[in-house]
Amino acid sequence: MIYYMCKYTPLEIFAGFGEETERLVPEGESFETAENLGHPNMCGYGKGILEAAQDPRVQELVLVSCCDVVKRIYDILKRQGRQKFLYLVDLPHKTTATEERYMESQIRSLISAYARYSGKKFDAKSVLSSWSSAAACGMCGSRQTESRRKNTPEHVESEQMYISLQGAHAQENIPEMIRRATGISVRDDTCTGNRNVELPDDLSISFREAKPERSENLLIQAYAHALLHQMPCMRMTDVKARGELGRSSLGIVYHTMKFCDYYGFEYAERRKNSRKPILKIETDGTDQNSGQIATRLEAFAESLHLRMERKNMSGTGNYTAGVDSGSSSTDAVILDGEGKIVGWSIVRTGAGASAGAKRALDEALRMAQLRREDLWEIVTTGYGRDTIGIGDDTVTEITCHARGAHYLDPDVRTVIDIGGQDSKVIRVDEKGTVLGFVMNDKCAAGTGRFLEMMARTMELSMEDMSQIGLRWKDSVQISSMCTVFAESEVVSLIARNTPTADIIHGLNLSVAGRTAGLVKRVHGEGAYMMTGGVARNRGIVEALCEKMGEKIRVSEYAQLCGAIGAALIAAER
Repeated sequence: MIYYMCKYTPLEIFAGFGEETERLVPEGESFETAENLGHPNMCGYGKGILEAAQDPRVQELVLVSCCDVVKRIYDILKRQGRQKFLYLVDLPHKTTATEERYMESQIRSLISAYARYSGKKFDAKSVLSSWSSAAACGMCGSRQTESRRKNTPEHVESEQMYISLQGAHAQENIPEMIRRATGISVRDDTCTGNRNVELPDDLSISFREAKPERSENLLIQAYAHALLHQMPCMRMTDVKARGELGRSSLGIVYHTMKFCDYYGFEYAERRKNSRKPILKIETDGTDQNSGQIATRLEAFAESLHLRMERKNMSGTGNYTAGVDSGSSSTDAVILDGEGKIVGWSIVRTGAGASAGAKRALDEALRMAQLRREDLWEIVTTGYGRDTIGIGDDTVTEITCHARGAHYLDPDVRTVIDIGGQDSKVIRVDEKGTVLGFVMNDKCAAGTGRFLEMMARTMELSMEDMSQIGLRWKDSVQISSMCTVFAESEVVSLIARNTPTADIIHGLNLSVAGRTAGLVKRVHGEGAYMMTGGVARNRGIVEALCEKMGEKIRVSEYAQLCGAIGAALIAAER
């Protein structure tokens, strides 16, 4: 079995040796081995390939020099000596006649190298036969599983609706996550997913009519041309054709990889010029932030109105409830038939999200003097929405905070929510519909958890921290963006007898700076509203107003905003 990673790999050539090919798919939860072998700042895809190449089954591997990382991978694996056959194809980045001739020489060199290694004779007729079959079924000559076969362009284009997954190589679970969130097909248009090496119409006839020595040359010439003239990846010089990707899709999910700038550049261009709804997700090559990615995908699906039917109903009453299960607190709101708040509660989530949700709902019911059967429907939101087990349906906190903010103030166009484990900024229209959103990455810096850790370091409650921070005199700079390093800075400032109020103000400015950056990324505009528990921290609100140069509205129900939105959505059902 010949393993490969790049769509420019001359796969069909190996049919001439009677060999099959399979794409090497990185699926590592961690990169312990790869980080010992290479540089820690190598991109996650490169680390994933290094990890996958440690599998004893990967004895024959062909790499393509699509980027410098792959060259480094080749050097590491060659030094390691695990593979019996390891080969690096040098990829030209243009598609002129000169580059085609160079690609021909690369293909011939690969044929010679594999013939020497295997002791097999190359059969050009078998290549043509395999290429013809692959072109007919869209399989591109490589062995694929049934799930991958359903994700080929030929399959998806037969569907009326699909989402285009674009950008850099994505983990294999990403297309499935998109399918689960949207309920429709996904076309893998990433740099490794849209391989389409087209067979020239007249090649079979020319091949049969030519003499044996000439027929092989004809095949290699045509094959080099076809390889280079696929939909280009971003490492090619001319990438204009990439503008056609996803043209008939409902929307685009654009994946970028940490430490890989090429697709970051294209995303910025897509975001600016594409009329399609577009969502950016960034990974490090692992699935460690899959929960946050799932939230983003579900919110994207909701913005496209791709929601599944409601699951069931709680009762037959005229009231609806929303429960927001957050990492720090769980909030519940009950609305009557006219959309008025008749009951609410805020409780600590604690160790068990399910218990916290039940406790919050029971307290809200007691305030409203209602029973559970008086609720027609319960919608849950927040990070624990799928696991607390008390709701009839789930909606992401993105959509719920947008609807809740519109309920509290219809003039609001940008919602800022600093939550316990993530921060988000949401643009909404005059109806409270999500127009766009951004979230922080999986780092805790700039979140409520960050503030809790700093309060613990200074031996303060969150309430005391909020009040003391307003009495600052001298501005203190907290330079580190990392929660752990920021804590070390705070300890050092305490040791230098820096006033507590000044330290807290420095922390507030640090959080405000990160949040203001999110506002810029989503192109926020007034009126602005801050929601969530951190909105009660006046120091944070004032620091954010200072950073943005804008007034920020805070409702008395700010912390209940997500639960309000969930209850409103339940009422609309």
